[in-house]
Amino acid sequence: MNFSIVKHIIGYVLIFEAALMVLPCIVAVIYQEGEGWSFVIMALLCLLFGFLLKGKKPENRVFYVKEGFVTVALSWIIMSVMGCLPFLITGSVTNPIDALFETVSGFTTTGSSILSDVEALSKSVLFWRSFTHWIGGMGVLVFLLSLLHMTGGGSHINLMRAESPGPSVSKLVPTVQSTAKILYIIYMAMTVLEILFLLIGRMPVFDALTITFGTAGTGGFGIKNDSMAGYSPYLQVVVTIFMILFGVNFSAYFLLLRRKFKQAFSMEEVRCYFLIILASIIVISLSVTDLYGSVGEAVLQAAFQVGSIITTTGYASTDFNLWPEVPKTILVLLMFVGACAGSTGGGIKVSRLVILVKTIKKELHMLLHPRSLKKLKMDGHALEHETVRATNVFLIAYVLIFAFSVLLVGFDGNDLITNFTAVASALNNIGPGLELVGPLGNFGLFSNGAKLVLIFDMLAGRLEIFPLLLLFVRDTWKKF
Repeated sequence: MNFSIVKHIIGYVLIFEAALMVLPCIVAVIYQEGEGWSFVIMALLCLLFGFLLKGKKPENRVFYVKEGFVTVALSWIIMSVMGCLPFLITGSVTNPIDALFETVSGFTTTGSSILSDVEALSKSVLFWRSFTHWIGGMGVLVFLLSLLHMTGGGSHINLMRAESPGPSVSKLVPTVQSTAKILYIIYMAMTVLEILFLLIGRMPVFDALTITFGTAGTGGFGIKNDSMAGYSPYLQVVVTIFMILFGVNFSAYFLLLRRKFKQAFSMEEVRCYFLIILASIIVISLSVTDLYGSVGEAVLQAAFQVGSIITTTGYASTDFNLWPEVPKTILVLLMFVGACAGSTGGGIKVSRLVILVKTIKKELHMLLHPRSLKKLKMDGHALEHETVRATNVFLIAYVLIFAFSVLLVGFDGNDLITNFTAVASALNNIGPGLELVGPLGNFGLFSNGAKLVLIFDMLAGRLEIFPLLLLFVRDTWKKF
């Protein structure tokens, strides 16, 4: 393990976090809130620790997969610890575990909350709470890729592989640094576009910013106690569309910008993603029409909830806890499906499920024709054995962590549906679950021990499990 380069990059992350804390300070000045001083203090502390860790440029800048995974995992943990302190300093949250839960939920774009009255928070705290979604959506390390120079073992791709969601990571252009810049340009452009559409619908500027942060990062922290239910149908439609768009693989947008339309529209994962969304909206709309005044309202509510859950955003425009069993079952299944790889969404990812289905079909074909040779293909290209193996191993680790987490959370004594969907929400970075953790509930009912389990799940889900698990492997910490 090259500890010097790991420490050096974590230092950069803290300096970057200090710079980001300037924004809630500005919000506090605009609204004349004293809470702004807590962000000033934390920005200075982040700067101090950041410069101490960064130090001088390490002589040994070799950076392999192990360093990439450990750096990303530690960066997210340290960033969350520092990011939760403003909640405690301002008194918005008094329990340190609750503050850490809220911040991890923000950075991992989960959107689960322990707060029962978010409208009681100051504007600056609300802004920081929502802004953590936008920061975590594309990833801090992806942004730093365009700034840091490292050598050895594909150093930049190792960082991107550890932080970017999906079974495999590819470069859009010859260099990873340029790829990172392209991803962030697309991310920022779509963010600005959504803000403009919300402002056209006469949403207040503060609301437009914070709601967009949650949509872009597919996070879902609402600034109203009823989440999105109180906004107009136009605003709900805009958010629905952008939630779904942010769940698309950003490679598709790059191809569209390069005018490679045929290649973009032929992406199997994206086609399956939209097909799942369309089928879910149709079935749910037919099931809940009687609960609403018109078919149009039923379709709107179905589309919003489907878009929110499959992209793991977590906003709610209605209490779907009151829906019939079939629509609720579909929403739970969508929790596990998740968005596309290479998007800001969470979950298992559509691409992994496509690979899994192809693997099953291949196995059935081999049983019928033992001597045949059949290669798995995706978008017309042969899938590497490494990608298939990684997908299978990921699913095994995912199931084990999920099962063990449900068991541990169960010691709190809550009902099975609450526990099951709470873990599903945390591990898939969604937000609301069902029953006690439904759209109108919150996660404050869990004990500190259960919250720590859910914090682990949120981090594991956002970092695709293995970067976090590597922290518990002894060989990870051996010096070379």
